[in-house]
Amino acid sequence: MKKVIIFLFFVCLIFPTVAFARVGVGVATGKIQVQDKLKPGIIYNLPPLTVVNTGDIPTDYEVEATYFEKQPQLKPSNDWFIFSPRTFHLDPGKAQEVSIKLNLPLVTTPGNYFNFLEAHPIQKDKAGITTIGIAAAAKLYFTVVPANIFQAMYYKIISFWQIYSPWTNYATGVIALIIIAFFAKKYLNIEINLKKKKSHTHTPEKHDKSDSKEHTEKEEQPQVDDKPYADKKNE
Repeated sequence: MKKVIIFLFFVCLIFPTVAFARVGVGVATGKIQVQDKLKPGIIYNLPPLTVVNTGDIPTDYEVEATYFEKQPQLKPSNDWFIFSPRTFHLDPGKAQEVSIKLNLPLVTTPGNYFNFLEAHPIQKDKAGITTIGIAAAAKLYFTVVPANIFQAMYYKIISFWQIYSPWTNYATGVIALIIIAFFAKKYLNIEINLKKKKSHTHTPEKHDKSDSKEHTEKEEQPQVDDKPYADKKNE
């Protein structure tokens, strides 16, 4: 009997039991229905998506926008969505809140849109870990109304300013200071050049006093007639 127990002990040492870890994911948000009509060119803040690690091992996750290949609604591009963070790490039972921004392009087809806000584990090839393609998602519905290109550009600037304030104010202040410094420097250079030109124009020419005096004496000297008086009389 002792020999059997010892044999089984060595078998367990040589061939250990393999425990398969389970990867899981869940979301706390079921559906997001945007009631307002959206306009092209605007950046919208959507409700956050809460992702939960429902598995029993630490896992890396990723969030993206997906949709059905054949669906009656329009399909938004994954590039329209700004997830923060897009990828993250979660321990078992932990949750991560992901903020979502919808950045509509200047040229957007008006109509009803639908897509999934999907969270899924980042697949890694490791021994003893199941890598089945699992995912959890919330449904998103929104409607885009028509707008011309100029309105879309206006809305894009306004929404960008509001979303990223106060950094937009700081950037505007820095740009304004650069412009003021540029024109101030240019104005000062113009002023200096004008002063140099004026000083050069009004500088009197220096004349030699001796030459001027000799010239004056020559002009004032009377003319002398060399002819004799008799010749003058005969004339």
